[in-house]
Amino acid sequence: MFGLGMPELIVILVIIVIIFGAGKLPEIGAGIGQGIKNFKKATRDADKSEKIEEKDKEGTSGSA
Repeated sequence: MFGLGMPELIVILVIIVIIFGAGKLPEIGAGIGQGIKNFKKATRDADKSEKIEEKDKEGTSGSA
């Protein structure tokens, strides 16, 4: 996809450790994980609300 293999990922990890320090890595990982969780929840909620709106439109247009 992006051509990222193991050597590239190791270089990226080393750069992150140099910039933020080893002590901050758990906080950064938790923040990224929480962000992904919130994003997935938001997209799920948006899908549910779209389905509800579609059902409402079908119900109102069919009775007229």
